[in-house]
Amino acid sequence: MPVAILSALGAEIQTLVDSATDLERAEIGTWPVWSGVIDGQDVILAKAGLGKVNTAALAGIIWERHHPETMLFTGVAGGLDPSLGIGDIVIGERTIQHDWGVIASDGLERYQAGHFPFYNPTEIFGFTPSTQLVEAMRVIAASVDLTPVLDRDPKITFGTILTGDQFLQDEHLRDQLFSELGAQAIEMEGAALGQTAARLGVDHLVIRSLSDLAAGESVEHFDRFVPQVAANSAHLVVELLRRL
Repeated sequence: MPVAILSALGAEIQTLVDSATDLERAEIGTWPVWSGVIDGQDVILAKAGLGKVNTAALAGIIWERHHPETMLFTGVAGGLDPSLGIGDIVIGERTIQHDWGVIASDGLERYQAGHFPFYNPTEIFGFTPSTQLVEAMRVIAASVDLTPVLDRDPKITFGTILTGDQFLQDEHLRDQLFSELGAQAIEMEGAALGQTAARLGVDHLVIRSLSDLAAGESVEHFDRFVPQVAANSAHLVVELLRRL
């Protein structure tokens, strides 16, 4: 069975498209999707577009048509952890939809996406990949060579990635989210893939390179660094495919 690999942007998926052989392009609605082979592994590559709805919808259709046993999301994110810099990479040991929950007079009480404390309650918070996928990435991280960013080698860390339908460019909110949830990165798709994969019973993993630090200059940094840092994230995906 193939591995499905999704990205939000063309710049994030293009490195993998360029790496594939036996490539065939199709469209699902207006989503571009490619089937091919990377290092002997059958793959489905897709540009989902921005946000949770795009990712969840496309992942469901891909599963229905191709039945991948693993789904990956690769691309860029904003950094939350002050110990990380632009170009560093976060492997999602857990993804959380930070904008899901119950809004009361004192603000948002976050809860597991798809549940409420008063309807179908759960003790689970976030979506997690298999131990096997995470451990495979730890082996890769110990020896992989990545392209330097800002004259330094990217650091690979394992942690929590937040997902929400907003592009964050506010230092105060960035620091608040890090303090409350201890997450390393924030983006707009990963936990939607996690929720979809959980419902479909397939494994998943989110790999994100930091294109910005989720502060006032995020748009400028995003535009500048997306192609470079996204290629490093895609390189990790290729290394993982070799081990699946």
